[in-house]
Amino acid sequence: MQARSEQTRHRLMRAGAEMFHQNGYAKATLEQIATAAGMTKGALYFHFASKDRLAAAVNERGRAMLREFVEEQLRGGASPVQALVDLTHWLARTLYEDPVIRAGFRIAAEWGGDQPSSSTDVGAAWIHEIRRLLARAREDGELRTDRATDPEGPETLLAATVCGIEALSGTGMSCSELRRRVGALWEPLLSALVPPGDETRYRTGPPRVDPPRIDPPPVGPSSPSPHVSASLEPSSPTAA
Repeated sequence: MQARSEQTRHRLMRAGAEMFHQNGYAKATLEQIATAAGMTKGALYFHFASKDRLAAAVNERGRAMLREFVEEQLRGGASPVQALVDLTHWLARTLYEDPVIRAGFRIAAEWGGDQPSSSTDVGAAWIHEIRRLLARAREDGELRTDRATDPEGPETLLAATVCGIEALSGTGMSCSELRRRVGALWEPLLSALVPPGDETRYRTGPPRVDPPRIDPPPVGPSSPSPHVSASLEPSSPTAA
């Protein structure tokens, strides 16, 4: 019974994420979300008392996926800087594959500084993980020390990179093209971050084998996202 309840909750969160991304948080209605999930509004209210609660749950799931990805990279032996590179490639991929990640950015943009809870602020979660990886990179001697650099400089640079990746994903650019551009972006980024000559220690392109999806596939019917559509192209052997 508990497993079925969790499946239902997941379906509602995924449907909510689809509607928040497609229509925006303000215009998405609970009726639309329930219909997309193939459920009644009563079933939705059983799990989420309000649209705010559902949006907060979507954001928290996105934060959890982000944390899990970073931890998986570090457990797998990736250096902090390589984990930062792979984090941006993960973002470029999941923006096309997972409505939860897309919706998190849309909700954050609409809520602005009026988040119901800072614990569900997607933007704050990304800044936290960037700051954490940069701190570890600094401790490990991966960052350049040949010039005085305010610690906030690299943090701001990478936060802006994340925002730029999200913005480019909404321009109609294909997934494979965005991932190629993210790889090209890391060439100047590494020159700014790591000691001269160390740039070649890092892979700037996406992993040759993408890590498995952290979120399970949806259970039951759900509405396809137009964001995926034809713009989701399979990665070529050189970009996979």
